Amino acid sequence: MTHLPTTFRALHQGWSLTAAELAADAPDGVASVLAGGIPAAVPGEAHLDLHREGLIDEPFDGDNEAAQQWIGDTSWRFATTFEWQPGDAARHDLVALGLDTVASVELNGVELGRTENMFRSFRWDARGALREGDNSLAVTFAAPVPEALARAERDGVLPSTNHHEYNQLRKMACSFGWDWGIDVAGAGIWKPIGLDSWSGVRVVSVRPLVDVVAASDGSQEGVLTTHVEIERDGGAAAGDVPVRVLLTDPEGRSTEADGVVPAGETTAVVTVRVPDVRLWWPLGHGDQPLYGVEVSASNGTDVAEWAGRVGFRTVELDTTPDDSGAPFLLKVNGETVLVRGANWIPDHAFLTKVDRGRYARRVDDALEANVNLLRVWGGGIYESDDLYDLADEHGLLMWQDFPFACAAYSEDEPMRAEVEAEARENVTRLSPHPSLVIWNGNNENTWGSVDWGWAGRLGGRAWGDLYYRELLPGVLAELDPTRPYSPASPYSFGDYRHPNDERYGTMHIWDVWNREDYSVYARYRPRFLSEFGFQGPPAWSTLTRVVHDEPLDPFGHQMLVHQKAHLGNAKLERGWQGHLPDPATIEDWHWTTQLNQAHAVRFGIEHVRSLTPHNTGAIMWQLNDNWPVVSWAAVDHDEHRKPLWHALRAAYAPRLATFRPRASEAARAAAWEGLEPAPDTVALVVVNDTGERLAGTWTVTREALDGSVLAKATVEVDAPARGAATVTVPAEVVTFDDAAAEVLVATADDPESGVATALRHGAEVVDQRLDPNPLRIESSPAPGGCELRLTATSLARDIFCPVDVVDPAARVDVGLVTLRAGQSVTLRITSPGGDPEEFAAAVRTANDLLGGVSAAG
Repeated sequence: MTHLPTTFRALHQGWSLTAAELAADAPDGVASVLAGGIPAAVPGEAHLDLHREGLIDEPFDGDNEAAQQWIGDTSWRFATTFEWQPGDAARHDLVALGLDTVASVELNGVELGRTENMFRSFRWDARGALREGDNSLAVTFAAPVPEALARAERDGVLPSTNHHEYNQLRKMACSFGWDWGIDVAGAGIWKPIGLDSWSGVRVVSVRPLVDVVAASDGSQEGVLTTHVEIERDGGAAAGDVPVRVLLTDPEGRSTEADGVVPAGETTAVVTVRVPDVRLWWPLGHGDQPLYGVEVSASNGTDVAEWAGRVGFRTVELDTTPDDSGAPFLLKVNGETVLVRGANWIPDHAFLTKVDRGRYARRVDDALEANVNLLRVWGGGIYESDDLYDLADEHGLLMWQDFPFACAAYSEDEPMRAEVEAEARENVTRLSPHPSLVIWNGNNENTWGSVDWGWAGRLGGRAWGDLYYRELLPGVLAELDPTRPYSPASPYSFGDYRHPNDERYGTMHIWDVWNREDYSVYARYRPRFLSEFGFQGPPAWSTLTRVVHDEPLDPFGHQMLVHQKAHLGNAKLERGWQGHLPDPATIEDWHWTTQLNQAHAVRFGIEHVRSLTPHNTGAIMWQLNDNWPVVSWAAVDHDEHRKPLWHALRAAYAPRLATFRPRASEAARAAAWEGLEPAPDTVALVVVNDTGERLAGTWTVTREALDGSVLAKATVEVDAPARGAATVTVPAEVVTFDDAAAEVLVATADDPESGVATALRHGAEVVDQRLDPNPLRIESSPAPGGCELRLTATSLARDIFCPVDVVDPAARVDVGLVTLRAGQSVTLRITSPGGDPEEFAAAVRTANDLLGGVSAAG
């Protein structure tokens, strides 16, 4: 839903790329080739053009990142020629929807403008520079790395978390590298560029804001308030301009309303009321009906048009203080949404490589993992309408950060003006999308201002707080007051509260991963957890496609190029201690670290969800990768679903059962007033994130690894809709006699309950007496691939088939399954050319880390 007018003519052909000023360390021979220019794709990026023409190797491969740093130190010039005839239009504007980043734009040698913000578009009156016939257009970009450094030297260095001064530019922060991202700061025309030739009037912008109100008869009435801004060409359209809004419901019925932009003014507001409106709901709460909106403005001769979609719903954020602090309650249509979220980063380091199809696959990854909200992180971009369109259609909620991350930002001009311009444009652009339910001012900057030692480094300079407390909320109050706003993440919604206080608002937990065992998640009681996560490597085929160390080693040179976190692989090693045995081979290292990532994040999610309704959401870090890398992602850059993804799907199930340590009534009675008693028993917690009450009996057993029942009890569970129930399990059931050889099992007696069996192992894998070969595997061909039928002869923990080791294009439908003795599961593998026996041989379990050979062996 990119709103390009029908009068827009894209100028995307015939571009060439040259170096306006080549970096001193550019490779030999590059200068002579670039002097004559190489073909360039528009929209596109310099790195991609250089690779396409064979001047650089694949940027993601090996250690090419270091060898290609000269690209970010080079000034690049994109140029083309095009033929133009005046025609009948009164105005001819050159429009650039996205230039990355500091650029000058020349038409036939006339400078039309200069830019320094990749997050906004630009429009210039080109009539004085256009020529009938052939025309030349050139965009020259300043080298981003030296430009950022020069501004820091000129204006003063501001604290950040990067080796580049990324916070000096309005450029995607993670293009300069991150603790999961490659450093490929470059330049390019990353969105469409072209001529808009128009007459009379054009639609500058449309903000179709929705509300839902109660009608006199008690029904729900939708209210569409459409704010239309126009521009006149200065000719016949100088008078009143009629505006029409046509609203079409999902069944194709239309309603019209008219307005007018009076002479001398540029805006009109047109209201359409919809009786018995169909509400748009988040996933799991209802349907997602979308209403078409068409806007036309006419001077009687010329007609300008805009088209989009809206969904009628209300959104509010409740942070009213309560006895435990202050919650973070996101409500849609008055219903609290328990957030099962994932953080989103740009899905490719080169943004022009992300098309609608790739967005659609990531949305499928989110939805199939039971994710109901994506948080667009502030070190990336204002995300594409393609992503938002898909979210609108599926009921996937969207949280959009303004692009500020982990740094202080200048509040001086011209940066302040650029921030306001980008905010106005993007708030307007994204306003139609019902999936967008919250704007957030920054990622960790407010926290950083308190805890990261900024005061001594700022020297009295401002750090950006004006944006988060005044400018951005002011823009939203003016342009889109229908959505809530949070100044930061984390944020405690109080001037004298620590920004990352678990009792208030949103919290990030990063001591786990950085220095603590993942069991430390259980010490926290956050009201809303908007960032937390644990690392693991990508799929084996993704890793070995780009890492070529001989022999392959966790601390090999190229491996560490693809591990951006400080001491990342050492932290991976520390992280599995006490949970999994030390791996004996690089293949075992890969499986161990992937498995430990899955265990850590699942543990954290189950803990915070068990705190419902004290806790109202979790947003794990992160759904996706922007290149092949060891990272926190659930889906790697080559689009393989890691074991973490399967753990996520289980932990985010709408109905979840989990065993959690809890204090008994006796312990609570004996505790000092005001103090939280220590857990002394185990409870079954059932979380019910559905609209229907969940009530019934559950069978809880303590079993040996061979499946024999050692103790048994029946408990009553009554979990309200959008709530949870906590039931203490009798001590004789939950008390292990031989922890290394026993497991707790809880199963709903109603097979239609939709709740997966809960397991609590008596010991960590490293201490369990698991059979290293607990499976019988039968393989057979199937249409489009094969099937593996797995049957457990003893407890088989965390079964996973890394199908990509056989065929990098293969996919499997089920993963990270634990089977008790006698249970079976069928894995369906898509791979037209894969050998079923090879897939069978690839199956891994947690058991096999304890010794022996692979399960199939």
